[in-house]
Amino acid sequence: MAEETQTLTDLSQLGDVATAEAAVETTAEPKKDAQGRSYATGKRKDAVARVWIMPGTGKVTVNGRDQEKYFARAVLRMMIAQPFTVTDRTNQFDVVCTATGGGLSGQAGAVRHGISKALTLFEPGLRPVLKAGGFLTRDSRVVERKKYGRAKARRSFQFSKR
Repeated sequence: MAEETQTLTDLSQLGDVATAEAAVETTAEPKKDAQGRSYATGKRKDAVARVWIMPGTGKVTVNGRDQEKYFARAVLRMMIAQPFTVTDRTNQFDVVCTATGGGLSGQAGAVRHGISKALTLFEPGLRPVLKAGGFLTRDSRVVERKKYGRAKARRSFQFSKR
């Protein structure tokens, strides 16, 4: 050991230096492309969404169509808006995304996941809020496969005595 700490004040000063170094390491820099956008991929069930967010007026475009046209149900549009409402960033970002695979519900979940990941890349300080809300976790539940000798995954064929 080159240096030894002799008093409690020396130890407390070392703790202050360690926390300052940890704070410097945890401050991540935003990741943006040349157009000022952040990109992330969101997934849910069989759906995959490629999401770009940029500062704007709150317009959401999915597969070249407005979100009101693509996601007709209000519940799906509410799901997409959740990351913005939790972080108090409503109507501050424009979203352009392409969603493929699965159904509308899975695609809405994938877009929400992608928006959350892109927000953390655009503003790294929002990560704790989104993490606490569970928006950064990929929902790994998928449809169970059909088994042989069964009508569906678990349902058996109708029993007949004769």
